Amino acid sequence: MRSGIIMSMLTGGILLASTVLGSGAAPADASPSSPSFASSPSPSSPPPSSASESESEWEPASAAPSASASASAEVPAEFGSDWHDPLTAAPPVTRPHVKSCQVTLAEAQFRDFTPYRGSYTPPDGCGDRWSKVVLRLDGKVKGRQFDRLGYLHVGGVEIFRTSTPEPSPDGIEWSVEKDVTRYADTFRSARDVEMLIGNVVDDTYTGVIDVKVTLTFYVGKPAATAPDRVLTLADGPGGTTLTTPRNTERLVAEVYATGSGGGCEEYWYLTVPATAPYSCRSDDGPYREVQVEVDGQPAGIAAPFPTVWTGGWSNPFLWYVVPGPRAFDIKPIEYDLTPFAGILNDGRPHRVEVSVVGVSEGRSGWSTPVNVLVWQDPGKTVVGGGLLTHEAGELTDSATYAPGTEHRVDTEGGHRLTVSGYLDTSHGRVRTTVTRALANTSAHRWTDGETLDGLDATWTDEESVTVDGRGPARTTRIHRTYTMNGTTTLGADDRLRTVLTLGDRADSVTTRNGRRTSWSRLDDTYTGDATFTVDVPRDQRHAVGTTSERYRLYGSDGCYDRRLTTRQGVLTEDHGGC
Repeated sequence: MRSGIIMSMLTGGILLASTVLGSGAAPADASPSSPSFASSPSPSSPPPSSASESESEWEPASAAPSASASASAEVPAEFGSDWHDPLTAAPPVTRPHVKSCQVTLAEAQFRDFTPYRGSYTPPDGCGDRWSKVVLRLDGKVKGRQFDRLGYLHVGGVEIFRTSTPEPSPDGIEWSVEKDVTRYADTFRSARDVEMLIGNVVDDTYTGVIDVKVTLTFYVGKPAATAPDRVLTLADGPGGTTLTTPRNTERLVAEVYATGSGGGCEEYWYLTVPATAPYSCRSDDGPYREVQVEVDGQPAGIAAPFPTVWTGGWSNPFLWYVVPGPRAFDIKPIEYDLTPFAGILNDGRPHRVEVSVVGVSEGRSGWSTPVNVLVWQDPGKTVVGGGLLTHEAGELTDSATYAPGTEHRVDTEGGHRLTVSGYLDTSHGRVRTTVTRALANTSAHRWTDGETLDGLDATWTDEESVTVDGRGPARTTRIHRTYTMNGTTTLGADDRLRTVLTLGDRADSVTTRNGRRTSWSRLDDTYTGDATFTVDVPRDQRHAVGTTSERYRLYGSDGCYDRRLTTRQGVLTEDHGGC
C-alpha cells in the first residue's frame, strides 16, 4: 500500500451505550476540544472513514426485522452518488411504557472547531428520579467530508462520544440512541452544556454536520444499580485529583480512551518498531494498554478497543452504510476501583492519572477523559477501610521485525494486576478483589511501498470482581476478545482492494456461592470487501463493495440476533431471529 494511504483522517471532538437506527434516518453511535483531536485532512488521501453496564437491555428476537424494504431495491453495478443511510445491527434502546418528558440538549451545525455551548435545565413535570434516561442524536450531512470525532459534556461530565459517517454527495441522515441513566445525578440540576464535532469545511470538503441531541426522561423508581454520584477529576498542581464522598462503598472509573487525530496513534494497531521500514513507527511497536493510577500505584489496566473509523483501512466504501463495531458508539473502559475506596474516603484529594502504555515519548493522539461513578452507604457518614493486596505482574511487550520481500512484525504483549481492599460498611466488612489479565498477539506484514498491507491481531481482556461480605460471595467474570484480520492491496491498475473482518466479543457470568445467577454472551462481527480506483475524481472510482454485520446477544435475560448485508451501498439483507 502506498505510504500513509491507510490513514483515516479522523479529527474533531466527541459524543455511551448507543444504537444506530436505520430506516430513513439511520443510527449512529458516538472530548474535550484538545489539540489531539485537531488535524486537517490531507487532500491527497481518499476521504476517510455500538454491554457496557448492567443497565443495558435488549429486545426479544421478535423485535428485530425479518426483512427490510430496502432489501428489494435494485443493486447497481457500482456505487453511485447516494446510498442507504448508516445503520448497525445492534439492538435498540428499550423504553418503559410510562410518562416521559423530553429536553433538547444541543442543536448545532459544525463547520470548524468551535464548540457549541448552551445550558441544560431539568425536565418540568417528570420529577427528579427516573427509571430511564435516553439520549438521541439526529444528524445529517451531504457533500464530501471526512470522518469526525465528537463529544458531549453536561456539567463537565462526558455523557456521549461518537464518530461520524462519511456522506454521499446527495446526503445522508442517521440517528443514535444511548441509555444514559447512569448519569441521572448529573441531570438533576441545571448545568452547562458543551458539544463539539470538530470539522473542516472548504472548497473541497463541503459537508456541514447538522445535529440535534435530546434527552427523554421516563418517570419511575431508579434502578438499584444506578450510581448516587458522578464525579470528574480536578486539575491540581500535581496532576488530576479526585475527592470522593467519605461514605463511598463502590467506585467505578470510566475512561473514554480513543487514539485519533489523523496521526499514527489513530491506527496504533498497525504501528511497527522504529527499526522497521513502515510509514507509521512507534518505539516499541503496537502494544497499547490504558492504565489508571491512584497516588502513583497502578489501580486498573485494560486493553483499548481497536476502533476502525469510517475512513479506516484506506477504504471508505467499507463503511458508508455499516460501520465497524463501536465506531459510532465509543464505549468507555470501566475500572472497578472499589479496593481503593478505603484510602480515598479520607476526605482529601488523591492523585488519579490515566496513561496509555506503548505510546512513544512526545507523541500525541490519545484522548482519555474520565468520569467516576460513586455508590454511597446510606447507613454511615464515613466508611473506613484499606488496601489488602496489590500484585502487579511484569508487563511483557515484544515486537519482532523480520525483513524480506514481505516485511513482518510479530507482537506479543500482556499484563496482569490483582488488587484487593476492604470497607467497614453499615452492613458489615466487605472485601472486594479485582483481577485483570491482558494479552495481545498480532502479525503485521507488508511489502515495500506498502502496496500490500495486512494484519491478523487478537486482544483479550479478562476481568474478575469478587465481593465478599455478609452472605455468600458474589463473583462476576468478563472475558473480552477483540479481533482484526484484513489485507489491503494496491494493484498496478491503481485498484485498491480491502478485505477485512472485525470482531467484538464478550462473555460474562455472575456466580453467588459458586452457583451461576446470570450470564450473557455478545458476538458482534463485521466483514467487508471493497475495491475502488485511487487518485481519480470521485465519479471515476468505479467502486464496488459488499459489507455485513451480525450482532448476537443472548443469555439469562433473553436473546437478540440481527444480520445486515449491503452491496454497492444498497441494503440487501436485514434479518432478525434467534
